[in-house]
Amino acid sequence: MHDIVLIPGDGIGPEITKSVTTILDEAGADINWIECTAGLTAQEELGNPLPDETLDAIDQYRLALKGPLTTPVGAGFRSVNVAMRKKFNLHSNIRPAKTLPHIHSRYEDVNLVMFRENTEGLYIGKEQWVKENSHAESIAVVTREASEKVIRSAFEYAKKKGRKKVTLVHKANILKFTCGLFMEVGEEIAKDYPNIEYEDLIVDNMAMQMVLDPKQFDVIVTTNLFGDILSDLASGLVGGLGLTGAANIGDDAAMFEAVHGSAPDIAGQNKANPIAFLLSALMMLEHIGEDDLADRIRQAVYYTLENKEVCTPDIGGSGSTTSFTKAVCYNLRK
Repeated sequence: MHDIVLIPGDGIGPEITKSVTTILDEAGADINWIECTAGLTAQEELGNPLPDETLDAIDQYRLALKGPLTTPVGAGFRSVNVAMRKKFNLHSNIRPAKTLPHIHSRYEDVNLVMFRENTEGLYIGKEQWVKENSHAESIAVVTREASEKVIRSAFEYAKKKGRKKVTLVHKANILKFTCGLFMEVGEEIAKDYPNIEYEDLIVDNMAMQMVLDPKQFDVIVTTNLFGDILSDLASGLVGGLGLTGAANIGDDAAMFEAVHGSAPDIAGQNKANPIAFLLSALMMLEHIGEDDLADRIRQAVYYTLENKEVCTPDIGGSGSTTSFTKAVCYNLRK
């Protein structure tokens, strides 16, 4: 049995968490859920958006499935999510973007994976006023160690999954030290994987190329800020954030999450789409070696998407969170 920390989250989080755990239970996943809290819910209940009890549980079990969180105003964190990633050194954010059957999108046969460095860059929050209200500065940090971790993770993923190409994205023509270091590390590591094609692209060209022809890309690796932007762009290619899962992987810990917001405007209305959170959970199953189980659930989801009467409104359906969950469970039994 696998002990996994479960953080339902805020807004629609509890609804989609119930959907996902119901589906995993129906599929026979051997999981012991250790339920914890974080975000706005934790702030309101415990006076702390990131309670010590939650951090201790993740520290003990090293594996978490987390719903969408709302960072309370004035909570002491720029982002609870970022704080958790830094706390457990979850250096690689992994965001697959794959065309799903029976889902309308502008492109066909997209199947790319974005690796984003998760702990450095501009997101370290080193900002200062040089002259208040008129001159501000923000410092971006790139280290060889963190760059090596995320870039090697991308190549290892490509090797394991039988993917053919890794594209490194940068702005080294302008940011010659930070992005220059990141690109230099990429060139060094690429030599260890002669069977995987390697290329580097400047970020503005990359954004254009992804829109022109996303099928030319396979595995993409980049720095924190660029990865944040491009991974959302990639989700847009296949229908939006409600259709893409995410993983945060460190050396000895991992956290899987839905990257869409907590959507408080539709919370409690039984119309939240659980697919992104479910796909994140399937990435978690693969992480713990349950690939066959993940594949079986994925096929049940694909089959369910054909019936728009049970799908949620955001993907063209007339159903609800509950009807989608029941349909996936029914298709698992079939």
